[in-house]
Amino acid sequence: MNLVTSRLLLRQWIAADREPFASLNADPVVMRHFPSLLTRAESDGFADRNQAGIAERGWGLWAVEIRSSGEFAGFVGLQPLKPILPFAPGVEIGWRLGAAFHGLGYATEGARSVVTYAFETIGLPEIVSFTTERNLASRRVMEKLGMRHDPDEDFDHPGVPGDWAERRHVLYRLSG
Repeated sequence: MNLVTSRLLLRQWIAADREPFASLNADPVVMRHFPSLLTRAESDGFADRNQAGIAERGWGLWAVEIRSSGEFAGFVGLQPLKPILPFAPGVEIGWRLGAAFHGLGYATEGARSVVTYAFETIGLPEIVSFTTERNLASRRVMEKLGMRHDPDEDFDHPGVPGDWAERRHVLYRLSG
């Protein structure tokens, strides 16, 4: 299933997405709030898992295409929470866009359509999102979506190196 907004197409992944996605994941600007850049193999594996998740569930982290140009911009979507997270089980809303697409409102626009889909189509009772404390841009998107931050739920991410400077994460929630 595709989601369409005024400027974006959220769709299943295709082979042509692999190269721009690998470039995005190897960009220090895009990945500044992650412990490391992704190799091409790691990036392709991530895209493969996204594609398989959408094929299996009908939803996931969709590839984002700019409707006016057909350019691949990144991803926006939903994914089940990893069991290692202290607030699992549940479903996370997330996004990652190439640096050329930052600051244009695409993350918020795509995520709004995903929120509607999550609550009205899938019938989820709640979605969560999390990021590093310092990732103010993603936190602003979460707030624009109406998500609420509870500082008592902030956590040290168990899936990142223990000595990483941005290990502390903030959790936001939104109920349907």
